[in-house]
Amino acid sequence: MTNSIAEIAGADFILAIGTNTTEAHPIISLKAKKAQRNGATLVVVDPRRTELAELANVHLQLKSGSDIALLNALAHVIIAEELWNNDFVAGRTEDFEAFKAIVAKYTPELAEQITGISAETIREVARGYARAQKATILYTMGITQHICGTHNVLAVANLAMLCGQIGKESSGVNPLRGQNNVQGSCDMGALPSVFTGYQAVTAYDQRAKFAKAWHVAELPARPGLTVGEMMDKAGTDELKGMYIMGENPVLSDPDSNHVVHALEKLDFLVVQDIFLTETAALADVVLPAASFAEKDGTFSNTERRVQRVRKAIDPVGNARPDWQIICAVSAAMGYPMQYATASDIFDEMALLTPTYAGISYARLEQGDIQWPCPNANHPGTTYLHKDKFLRGLGKFNPVEYIPPAEMPDAGYPLLLSTGRRYFHYHTGTMTQRTGALEVHYGTEYLEINQADAASLGIADGDMAQVSSRRGQVKIAARISKVVPQGLVFTSFHFPEVAINKLTNPAKDSLSKIPELKVCAVRVEKAS
Repeated sequence: MTNSIAEIAGADFILAIGTNTTEAHPIISLKAKKAQRNGATLVVVDPRRTELAELANVHLQLKSGSDIALLNALAHVIIAEELWNNDFVAGRTEDFEAFKAIVAKYTPELAEQITGISAETIREVARGYARAQKATILYTMGITQHICGTHNVLAVANLAMLCGQIGKESSGVNPLRGQNNVQGSCDMGALPSVFTGYQAVTAYDQRAKFAKAWHVAELPARPGLTVGEMMDKAGTDELKGMYIMGENPVLSDPDSNHVVHALEKLDFLVVQDIFLTETAALADVVLPAASFAEKDGTFSNTERRVQRVRKAIDPVGNARPDWQIICAVSAAMGYPMQYATASDIFDEMALLTPTYAGISYARLEQGDIQWPCPNANHPGTTYLHKDKFLRGLGKFNPVEYIPPAEMPDAGYPLLLSTGRRYFHYHTGTMTQRTGALEVHYGTEYLEINQADAASLGIADGDMAQVSSRRGQVKIAARISKVVPQGLVFTSFHFPEVAINKLTNPAKDSLSKIPELKVCAVRVEKAS
């Protein structure tokens, strides 16, 4: 996030695109509701009529996967009507003319044909965003989980720069992270191409710095594999063993039948987790990890806020904190790691990571800090890009609309989209072991439009069989006005309804994120 959660309440225009905020980020949604009560305009872009869409001043119910056409059309209107921020574009950006040339063809009328949103509504939203004093864009995986997910994000950034809605309070481009430490794990280098703080493994000086700190001669210069790439190469000469921590890809990854097959082909699989997940059940060795309440450490949340986590109870049974397990495995492999506490690890990380350089456990005892925090006297950063971008000038990246990899046809006439429910999280590893949540929301269902259900002879509560080119599942149908005709929706939380057996593993060519949000399916009344 370029800005902080609290700042959302101070915006006078909120564009929420590809985010079901009230269900997936309920606390953050309170800030959006507060802003709206204070007079802000809330525009929600979502194929489904979610609770947030019901609250919105304007709901843009676009066709799934058409985000770039919409975002480019908004930019087209802003440029055509000369509403863009001339000073910001001239002084703080580059490649505007190339961007202008691309969006020139994305008229509201063309976007209406692609998105299904009326041209006049597109014009009204564009004017509102451009004229706002403080406009913020919120997005989540409804933007990123497409074959054009990276380009979707670039289109969002283009719009923010065009109107100078970045580098100031209550504005910016704000991806909402899905879990309490997703941001922190990425910050700590849990990505195949970077060290901590997004320092590229391809950069010699970065590799040399880390090699010296870790007392090795050199480190690999080639980026590693993404999760999807690992599954594709599992069991080959390139990848014979896998170590999975805190992840349940058997349920969370697309085309999960392929995932199971890939894991079974490995010579050796280790899973480290707090419960015996569906993935752990396939492992040769399971290492019991401590939960958040059983260890010390830090979380870095969605707004870049680093917070201390303090051990409340001793680990249950044979469980250990993750870092202790990793150190023990590393020592057994011939490389002892000399850390006595979680604080020792943090100190080393801060020494090697400019954005965290001024943060320490001692400072965090006095309160949390938002990175970047370059030195011990720095208070932390509430919002980014105040005076300049890290790269100097903000770069416009012209992007073109491309349709989803899989569209409806005669054999698979409906689109399936997946997401989260308010009461559960991801594959239910924790939320279906509470003794309460699973009672309140114990079974999953498929949202289906009344017209589609009628044409298929499906009544509310009937069991339906949903099939794609990759598999099939049976699930109870719920007739709903939330989804438009032609779209069905469910979550991926329930093992008994392993919906990712159906989803498409087609990937974004840049980020390698799979297109989980759109795939073609056939729905029939189950026999």
